[in-house]
Amino acid sequence: MTTDAERTVDEAVRARPTTALRPYLAWYSGYRRRGLAPAVHRGLPSPYLTFILTLDEPLVIAGHPDPAQPPGSYPTLLGGLHTTPALITHEGAQSGVQIAVHPLAARALFGLPAGELAGIDVPAEEVLGRFAPRLREQLLAAPDWTERFAVLDGALLRTARPSGRVPPEVGRAWQALRRSHGALPVAELARETGWSARHLQERFRRETGLTPKAAARVMRFDRARRLLAATEPPPRLAELAVRCGYFDQAHLAREFRALAGAAPSAWLAAEGPEQAKFRNVQGGAPGAAAEWEAERPARRPTLPEE
Repeated sequence: MTTDAERTVDEAVRARPTTALRPYLAWYSGYRRRGLAPAVHRGLPSPYLTFILTLDEPLVIAGHPDPAQPPGSYPTLLGGLHTTPALITHEGAQSGVQIAVHPLAARALFGLPAGELAGIDVPAEEVLGRFAPRLREQLLAAPDWTERFAVLDGALLRTARPSGRVPPEVGRAWQALRRSHGALPVAELARETGWSARHLQERFRRETGLTPKAAARVMRFDRARRLLAATEPPPRLAELAVRCGYFDQAHLAREFRALAGAAPSAWLAAEGPEQAKFRNVQGGAPGAAAEWEAERPARRPTLPEE
């Protein structure tokens, strides 16, 4: 007879936040898995901060983007933008909600610029105090994913407050990079802001945690790896390279190894099926391949700091 502890559970759902939160947040991803084989998952660089609230067991990080950080176990976690992968392990069970946070919204949600979290992971309570564990308790008490996402909507709406101001030049530069999928040269961004390239780099890194050049790399990579995982059949790497702004297939492969710690084919074989779980977004949103292509700041509400 199979007991509850032995039964395989493999849930993965995604939802968009309520409309009022979309200037701050991109999506919620809920997951609950048990009875699976132990595994290692790469937490990849992306254009979003990571906010995780676990459910049944803590998040175990065997390797942080910053190698100086020791491995750790986290009931809640905030992670800044980074350019190397984290290594996340589980022994057959893992559950929680991951929230994708726009970096220019960090001041409004967390009371600090995203640059203060650059390349590191911290327990969320170090930044948010008792709010983080209380929110986790509310998620644990909710009966299903719909209710959990509703809990997040309510709690984060009450929390979001303008705190400080992101320089509008940084906001325009970030949005221009997002619209171009990381294709705009830094010199052109600087001309658009009226700042020198050096001044833009300093202010941009202070607010986001990355230089404009590093942010462009992450945006190109994020687009490429999502299209690689979400398209059936997977695109040819040479075609993907051209589509995502790389010089050629070799350039794409080098960037994958640098940012993901694996070649594209090796990453897809190991984690492509995991990414495919999120193809269907709740609430009638488009499938993943269309979603990533359509996700341009010009088609979303303007971030509040701008």
